[in-house]
Amino acid sequence: MRVLVINSGSSSIKYQLLDPVSGTVAASGMVSRIGEPVEPGAVTVEHDSDGHTLEHDGAIADHAAGLRVVFDLFAQSGHDLTGEGLYAVGHRVVHGGEVFYRPTLINDAVVRSIDELSALAPLHNPANVVGIESVRRLLPDVPQVAVFDTAFFHGLPDAAKTYAIDAKVAAAQGIRRYGFHGTSHEYVSGRVAEVLGRDASTVNQIVLHLGNGASASAIRGGRAVDTSMGLTPLEGLVMGTRSGDIDPGIIAHLMRTADFDIDAIDQLLNRNSGIKGLSGVNDFRELQRLIDTGDRAASLAYEVYIHRLRHYIGAYLVELGEVDAITFTAGVGENSPQVRADALAGLTRFGITVDPIRNAAKDRAARYISPPDAQIPVLVVPTNEELAIARAATALVT
Repeated sequence: MRVLVINSGSSSIKYQLLDPVSGTVAASGMVSRIGEPVEPGAVTVEHDSDGHTLEHDGAIADHAAGLRVVFDLFAQSGHDLTGEGLYAVGHRVVHGGEVFYRPTLINDAVVRSIDELSALAPLHNPANVVGIESVRRLLPDVPQVAVFDTAFFHGLPDAAKTYAIDAKVAAAQGIRRYGFHGTSHEYVSGRVAEVLGRDASTVNQIVLHLGNGASASAIRGGRAVDTSMGLTPLEGLVMGTRSGDIDPGIIAHLMRTADFDIDAIDQLLNRNSGIKGLSGVNDFRELQRLIDTGDRAASLAYEVYIHRLRHYIGAYLVELGEVDAITFTAGVGENSPQVRADALAGLTRFGITVDPIRNAAKDRAARYISPPDAQIPVLVVPTNEELAIARAATALVT
């Protein structure tokens, strides 16, 4: 059984061909810099299959062109997708609004609805739609399923999902906390329960998805009860290029005093803020290099990042009351022992301790980084959104 998983970003496409039962990946890759000018000979597609890497050089005009290249590379590597007998195609879709809160079989009406939700995710949903339409043309006879980033948080308690603004305005404009990275939070929280040897319905946990985009969630008995991201993926933690939480008055202030229009503000908060806005870089490895050279701006960016992260951990400890696990996942969460240690430093009186040796170990498996006798286990669990999407798509079409 093979499922193709597609994640179409604004200027990229990530993909995997995998077995949803075993999780074995037959091929994977990424199309980058879609619609951007590139230097002659620049690699824009990298395709890994059976231990071998194929590359494509040159500009990629649009998502449709990128996917045609991908299908050609699949065929060259021995996996002709048009004859592979695919069971399904699973598409990551960022925003489902109030309309979509479970995996959904794609048809023309579903595509139109996803497109109409672009006002809530202008950087993401349009690209998702283009990717879906392109693959539907290339694989017209294969069932295709949309899996929504917001779905896991659809059932947030009213107090957690409601913003304290005029209720009529909020209702008319679909304004509520939707939450994002839901596929990751759901997958990781399920894996945590497995590692603990417990049923997910008995576990209260905090999951910290820390990558270039970052989010935290509070999960009680397998159900999300709070999350840091909101109407859009901008709210919450400090991220690679996004500000996270700010005083909304800053927006009005910039419009009145600096002549910022809405597009300039959107660019500032989404593209030129966060770690990048404070330090000039958004890659954590580069940030650490700058810190090691004594760069004060980089050190401050890191301190702000950790401060905001600890703020959410503390809030969710109080909100859940009883916590059975705290888990780090995604690029930074899985690979930065320093972030993990600093995020939980000084919390021994709350039963939270990070073991330095376990934390420093280079291990790709799900693992404990707290001492064996810790009151609240701390874990690192690699996320696998592609596998989660493949399994969701398989379950729907079976």
